Amino acid sequence: MKISTRGRYALRVMIDLAENNTGGYIPLKDVASRQDISQKYLEGIMTDMSKAGMIEALHGKGGGYRLNREPSDYTVGEILRVTEGDLAPVACLAENAPLCERRESCRTLGMWKEFSAMINGFFDRITLADLAKDGNDGGNYVI
Repeated sequence: MKISTRGRYALRVMIDLAENNTGGYIPLKDVASRQDISQKYLEGIMTDMSKAGMIEALHGKGGGYRLNREPSDYTVGEILRVTEGDLAPVACLAENAPLCERRESCRTLGMWKEFSAMINGFFDRITLADLAKDGNDGGNYVI
């Protein structure tokens, strides 16, 4: 499993919205500038986040984006699932995957299931609030 640039940028944007949360809408150009990411690229990410109900968008003067929940109510796992689809390490464990004909005799299935549970459990324990804490060096979240 490899997290795409889109997934990493989505996390950066959501952290930025959490850190700059004043209750108002934050212009995308401000987020793009702070994160040094193309505004055009971020528009696609924000559309996905909005469709998933993770942020609110307001167009026009005074518009922008804001979180619709508290940062502690978002997990890294749910943010990554919006951009990555799912976090399954192998195709047979992906959401809506057809049943594998080797499922009954597969000697590695249990290993992949355990690995998938580890990945999802890890990312589902880390919240946006954990990552948005002041002075976070990328390893100060609580697991």
